[in-house]
Amino acid sequence: MKILRYSADGATSYGILEEDGTIHPLSSTPFDSLDASGPDTHLDQVRTLVPLESPRVIGVGLNYAAHAREGGHEPPSFPMLFMKPSTAVIGPEEPIVYPRQAQNLQHECELAVVMGQTTPRHVATAQALDYVLGYTCGNDISERVIQRAEMDMGCLLIGKGFDTFCPLGPCIATGLDPTNLDIFTRVNGAEKQNSNTSDLLFPVARLIAYISEALTLLPGDVILTGTPSGVSSVVPGDVIEIEVAGIGVLRNPVVAEA
Repeated sequence: MKILRYSADGATSYGILEEDGTIHPLSSTPFDSLDASGPDTHLDQVRTLVPLESPRVIGVGLNYAAHAREGGHEPPSFPMLFMKPSTAVIGPEEPIVYPRQAQNLQHECELAVVMGQTTPRHVATAQALDYVLGYTCGNDISERVIQRAEMDMGCLLIGKGFDTFCPLGPCIATGLDPTNLDIFTRVNGAEKQNSNTSDLLFPVARLIAYISEALTLLPGDVILTGTPSGVSSVVPGDVIEIEVAGIGVLRNPVVAEA
């Protein structure tokens, strides 16, 4: 099942998206009910929005061994976590703004986990996926010069937290196996990243269990699970496409800050 958040005639709604583009509107949010309500519409008649409004986003660093080697790092012994502000979140086709102070902006394709229920503290790994609504594509945009300077000081926020630095979408797909999903990045049509979530050092269920040791996860929370090797720099004028098997393609242009 694919769950779409969209706008039509000035109203924002959720719906179930069929393969032919038909949308069955939901009576509420997918965190409350998946019951359909009202007349169907079509993908051609709506604007696709970011799947979640102002989510809390938890990122995971160095969660693919090849990416750790790419950056000259040893794989972490436990999940390396950080957070991205809700103001960083944008949807499909919205522009990623290249900040005035940026020197090296890079893409990071990621499988994004969308929590569907309040997850109790200390949830077991074996039960962790029971609390997941589904999955979407994520792009953990990073300004490397600022990020590295921050990490040298033992912190991490601005380098990954600028407005527009967290594209998500185009939909939330349910029923996927997060341990075996192909994941790609293309920049201007050229493939830059090509991997599979089977290479995650800490799989989705383990990440949820680890985070729940300290935090109560809430419906609508998002976990960015890390990026594979192949990250590369982007500049204004580029178009980035993130694709995850079973979900779709998240497409965003890069524009210079005005």
